[in-house]
Amino acid sequence: MDFKQIQELIKIINKSNIGEISIEENDFKIKIKQKEEHVTQVVSSAAPVVQSVAAPVQISAASEKSKSSSDTKTDNLLTIKSPMIGTFYRRSSPDKPLLAEVGDEVAPGKIVCIIEAMKLFNEIESEVSGRIVKILVDDASPVEYDQPLFLVEPN
Repeated sequence: MDFKQIQELIKIINKSNIGEISIEENDFKIKIKQKEEHVTQVVSSAAPVVQSVAAPVQISAASEKSKSSSDTKTDNLLTIKSPMIGTFYRRSSPDKPLLAEVGDEVAPGKIVCIIEAMKLFNEIESEVSGRIVKILVDDASPVEYDQPLFLVEPN
């Protein structure tokens, strides 16, 4: 193996996801490793998330902060909260219509948003009946576990 072949091999390895390669030919041996990058990976010990399975949505009375920021009477509003950490999406795909908008009626089992977690898209279903009065998260924004997503006026 000559110097140019080694250089080409290094370029190919750098462009790929291969971390390490070893080549042995007769009495020639070469081992190429990519630089280790400091990648922080969050690993949870929770049960694995299954794609397109509705995750339970936690519901609680609206918080004091949202009570003061809304024009409508918020004493009876319910909050639909995120059941997981991920990225919040209002559409199932970019070319599809919004899943839920302000003023829409929701019922238990109606999909209100999608949360992407670890490359899996999870449909989030409402557990209450009512009318959405406020969407608290922007599309394609990261969300935390238990973060309020929607305010719902119950029927």
